Amino acid sequence: MRVTGILVVLSVLLTISANDPAQAQQAPAVVVVPAKIMDIRESVDLTGRLVAIQKVDIRARVSGFLQGINFTEGQKVTAGTVLYQVEDGTYVAAVQEIEGSIQAAQAQLDLAVIERDRSVRLLASKTAPQSQVDIAKAQVLKAEADLVRLNGTKAQAELNLSYTKITAPFDGIVGLSSVDVGALVGPDSGALTTVTRLDPMYAEFSVATALYLTYREQVRQGKVSPGANVQIILPNGTVYPSKGTINFVSSDVSQGTDTVTVRAEFPNPDGLLLDGTLVRVMLQQTEKQEVLAVPEEAVQRDQQGAYVMVVGPDSKVELRRVDISRSARGESVVASGLKAGENVITDGVGKVRPGMVVDAAPVTGG
Repeated sequence: MRVTGILVVLSVLLTISANDPAQAQQAPAVVVVPAKIMDIRESVDLTGRLVAIQKVDIRARVSGFLQGINFTEGQKVTAGTVLYQVEDGTYVAAVQEIEGSIQAAQAQLDLAVIERDRSVRLLASKTAPQSQVDIAKAQVLKAEADLVRLNGTKAQAELNLSYTKITAPFDGIVGLSSVDVGALVGPDSGALTTVTRLDPMYAEFSVATALYLTYREQVRQGKVSPGANVQIILPNGTVYPSKGTINFVSSDVSQGTDTVTVRAEFPNPDGLLLDGTLVRVMLQQTEKQEVLAVPEEAVQRDQQGAYVMVVGPDSKVELRRVDISRSARGESVVASGLKAGENVITDGVGKVRPGMVVDAAPVTGG
């Protein structure tokens, strides 16, 4: 009787437990995302450096004491702006002296022409020998040559005078000045300052030769379009808003790194891009490339390769082997193994196994 009573009690308890929802096993909760067709273009991230389109050292071309500095360091200047003024008194005097010599030479030429013409007339009247005419003609030629030489000397003197005004060769930003007013400057003084043109700006970067050749082959086969969208990411993580244009690809390969140098040009009207800045360069295919993709966190891997956990219409879990061709922007591109619209688990994969019924909820907030 005692054994029979115990069995009855156990039977009652089991019945109560089976009917109690709190005691029943709950289906594990997971988050799912449908596989989608997305525009995920071929892209590559590289390291590059910004290079000013023009940058020159400003030097003195004639010697003299510095009379004036006509700029503020860091100032924007236009082409032709006078940056430095060298004392020009000596050079002005040199021009005036040569102008006087030219006037004297012109007078000598005029006199030589008069003497030649007189000698020709005397020869015609047979009152002067031919030798006198020849000498007169030679004197004219000599006077003309002296005048040409002096005009050349004057041109050089005027050029030296113009060099006393040291000007900006193009629009840009002037750097720090290495000299002060009163300093003796000349061709051997070194750079007085620099002028840098920042708009537009170049970004130079290196592309592995193998990657470059693969791209060329894909273009030849029509798999990808020629050209690429070029963007740069600044050191603070900001994506520069304007896209660049590739305007140079090196014709040779760097033997030390086995890379090809590529250069892109970016507009820089606000001067945000600075010469020498290290940046990330993103190259992206220009044409749309619609592919089937799932979030990277949905893809699991084991010794056999990649797989995802698919939740079917009956809420059952299926392990599905997939072929992942590449990843970009947090998405994995699925080459085979999935169809658009199939739900894959992105959160809670560790709680499930194939054949299990789950409580699937769509991802929120995105």
